[in-house]
Amino acid sequence: MAKILIADDEPSVLEVVNRALALDEHVVVTARDGEQALMMVRTEHPDLVLIDLFMPRKEGLETIMQLRKTNPELKIIAMSGGNPTHGMSFLEMAKRLGAHRALAKPFTITDLRTTVADLLTEDA
Repeated sequence: MAKILIADDEPSVLEVVNRALALDEHVVVTARDGEQALMMVRTEHPDLVLIDLFMPRKEGLETIMQLRKTNPELKIIAMSGGNPTHGMSFLEMAKRLGAHRALAKPFTITDLRTTVADLLTEDA
């Protein structure tokens, strides 16, 4: 069981991901943009952050860079949808900037749970 922060501006994504992670008994906290995510990391101290790349106020790439500076040990999974060609290049960029894994939306619940479990057990 881990504490996981989900940062996404789409309420339906927050709900589905929250429910999927609850199946593995994770404690989930949510943020609707990068600014709120940075605040939540400081107050909630999550073990892992799932972050959408396209959000209002502060986008995911910028948030990942800030998280890497302030919390270098924090595990991060980037998420993005939209155009598969552009979405993939942004996901690759997120990995270069410090995300440990990347999930292209839409992803399956199984892919999400497996990716989270693999990352949480890595170096454990």
